[in-house]
Amino acid sequence: MKISEKKKERICEQIISLLNSVAPKSLFTFHIAQEIARDEMFIKKLLLELKSKGLIVDMNKNPQGKPYIKRTRWRLKDKVYSYYNHL
Repeated sequence: MKISEKKKERICEQIISLLNSVAPKSLFTFHIAQEIARDEMFIKKLLLELKSKGLIVDMNKNPQGKPYIKRTRWRLKDKVYSYYNHL
């Protein structure tokens, strides 16, 4: 099943909105997929696209500084967060 670009953009907007609502906290890919009710691999693909556009940042280390092996946390870039809060 193929999803149109317009629907992908709308899902990306939902992801950005979700990350903005929990900022400055970061969320794991799994939690984002649960909130949006989509497949985790599909959400990961969209998250990587948003990262390449410079809208979000991935965090590969836990608070103690140890790298995650299979997990990634995501948050909005500071510039994007401040932009959405001034709207």
